[in-house]
Amino acid sequence: MKQHPAIVPYGEVHLDALLELSIRSWTPVFPSLRQDVPGFVYDAFYPEGWETRQRAELAAVLRDESENIDVAVVGDVPVGWVCTRMHPDDSMAEVYVLAVDPEYQRSGVGGMLMERSYDRARAAGMRMVMVETGGDSGHAPARALYESAGFLRWPVARYFKDLDA
Repeated sequence: MKQHPAIVPYGEVHLDALLELSIRSWTPVFPSLRQDVPGFVYDAFYPEGWETRQRAELAAVLRDESENIDVAVVGDVPVGWVCTRMHPDDSMAEVYVLAVDPEYQRSGVGGMLMERSYDRARAAGMRMVMVETGGDSGHAPARALYESAGFLRWPVARYFKDLDA
């Protein structure tokens, strides 16, 4: 049985471990995303590969939003993290990033981090929490987590047209 994680504030000491666990957690998602979206869209979003873009974007979040980040740790080893953004004009918090190490997925870590995000939202006086994820097959586990947590889906359609076709 895995040790129960604690939730701690983000510190720069967590940076490398959080980037690596995020890449590991999303590695299974991107092959199906590549199949499920038009090639010209995937190639435009990830011209140097998905890992390069994800690593750069997550490093920016960790650097620029450290005060909004909570980390699940077992001992001193990070096993997941969440970044919660506030949108006071809409009375809404956003679960902006949620990543759980594959070894700890489906063990309650994601739920613990979501609860921490809700606590942050309540403390900031927000009325609701929003999370966004992909509609592709690779993101099905994320959608299942959010729906099981009581999130309601907002119907959004995003379309892309290849101007070179």
